[in-house]
Amino acid sequence: MRSIAAVNDFVVRFANVNGTGSASANNMFAKAIFRMGLPFSAKNIFPSNIQGLPTWYEVRISEKGYLGRRDGIDLMVCVNPQSLPQDVKSVRSGGYFVYDSTKILHPEFVREDITYIGIPMMEICLREYTDPRLRQLFKNMIYVGALSMLLDMDFEVFKGIIADEFKKKEKLIAPNINAMELGRNYVKEHYECPIGLRMETRDLVGDSIVLDGNSACGLGAVYGGATVAAWYPITPSTSLVNAFEKYANRLRIDKETGKKKFAVVQAEDELAAIGVAIGANWNGARSFTATSGPGVSLMNEFLGLAYFAEIPVVLTDVQRSGPSTGMPTRTQQSDITLAAYASHGDSKHILIFPSNPKECFELQALSFDLADRLQTPILVMIDLDLGMNEHLSPPLKWDDNRKYDLGKVYDAEDLENMAQYGRYLDTDGDGITYRTIPGTHPTKGSFFTRGTSRDEYARYTEDGAVYVRNMNRLLKKWDTAKEIIPQPELYQDGNQHKEGVIFFGTTTYSALEALDLLKEEGIEMDAMRLLSFPFSKKVEDFVNGHERIYVIEQNRDAQMRSLLINELEVDPKKLIRILNFDGMPITAAYISEQILEKMVVEKVE
Repeated sequence: MRSIAAVNDFVVRFANVNGTGSASANNMFAKAIFRMGLPFSAKNIFPSNIQGLPTWYEVRISEKGYLGRRDGIDLMVCVNPQSLPQDVKSVRSGGYFVYDSTKILHPEFVREDITYIGIPMMEICLREYTDPRLRQLFKNMIYVGALSMLLDMDFEVFKGIIADEFKKKEKLIAPNINAMELGRNYVKEHYECPIGLRMETRDLVGDSIVLDGNSACGLGAVYGGATVAAWYPITPSTSLVNAFEKYANRLRIDKETGKKKFAVVQAEDELAAIGVAIGANWNGARSFTATSGPGVSLMNEFLGLAYFAEIPVVLTDVQRSGPSTGMPTRTQQSDITLAAYASHGDSKHILIFPSNPKECFELQALSFDLADRLQTPILVMIDLDLGMNEHLSPPLKWDDNRKYDLGKVYDAEDLENMAQYGRYLDTDGDGITYRTIPGTHPTKGSFFTRGTSRDEYARYTEDGAVYVRNMNRLLKKWDTAKEIIPQPELYQDGNQHKEGVIFFGTTTYSALEALDLLKEEGIEMDAMRLLSFPFSKKVEDFVNGHERIYVIEQNRDAQMRSLLINELEVDPKKLIRILNFDGMPITAAYISEQILEKMVVEKVE
């Protein structure tokens, strides 16, 4: 048997039981990779219950900087008997299987094409510790210590991490280091170390940081000027509002009085949550809500109100697998159509698609300016993979001289000097009208807002011609938005090839790696990353400039492809589906294989 050999390019997966404290140990392993200067990506794959079911933590180490999920497990650390059968099967031929050998491994789980590394973890813990909880916690540290020896990792790095983790509880530093040394010493005595997989220190991460998308969005909301967060808890968006509150408690406290200059309102349901957010925005605050697909479904009615009454509001949708409650702890990009056309009647909403934590921070902050400027809902579309997993990211930066863009707002002097204020009167021809903040003037303007049909002066009317005039103005605003919202990113100078690829959000990592894989096959194509909806002329030109476009997305029904067809009126045959919807992040190998397969079909036809 030939074992896999690789330096700084492999995948490690941990198979644990939810609620056993393994998350901290596994995260320590990932931190060590980062401190050794190596690019990595980590995926926490967990069940939707609180405790007891299998959970996995998958880490990809990539010296080349590929951060998307990769197919195949090179080294499996299995300490959960419940998932052992599938864990054994998931290891690549030539890979390694680390397991607790306190009990003998059943012959049916033995493969001839992988290397087994048995460590009697529980036996060691029973010998070394008397406290049942410590036995469980230190069992995790034993396998991390063993890995540090097997993979030739710098043990001083781990010591530094432990010192940082327990700097407020110094008495725990030595016991954790000792537990790691128990694992190191055992594999050193019983196996050849290092194995074929090794990690060598590099200087490849520079000033990068490690951050999850929900935390980045929460911080972006603070820097974007948000003072009100209204929400109802739902996986996987809960930690986003928690992050906002954490950062606001540091950054939005009056230094003299100690009073909070923000509010977090937990409503009775999602509909109430967005109602609070809309009300706060109407009153002049910057407010937002965060939810997932089921919450967006419930918020549809109020999204329609904000669209038609033209009230700014920001909604961050951390997408998960649906429909219904679906798979709450698995990722998808399955709310695209729901979000774009949310509510009854003719309504369209602006969508923003961050791809990494830095963009989560920047685009979440920008969304408040866009909402105010365009006087409409802005939906920031991330997903569980980006939101709840930690990602390598460029550092976050903010210009302290930046001013918030409140858009078209009349002040008291403006209102005083006009004969009549028209809340829905387009004076500039861009479809965007002037608004006022309640309390600006004692008698004029402040309270003229309607969700019912109205004329330019907010007077109720059921005159069909007036209604049509208003709806057409909203379309004009939609066209204005196309040039204001974030523009797509091209990965080639112009349209150089007959075929192109379109992707967005968390498909970006794997799509770019897939393009490299296709190059190795002699296939080159242009690529565009979407950052927003509606589609600007740049998107239209890209689509029109190619014979075929492969649209990569993580849902069953090719929802982004449908938006492209519907909005750009493009021939559906031109847009080829590349879809993944099993709840796991799409991989580069899958994308490249699907494109090659569909190319063959096209040639045959």
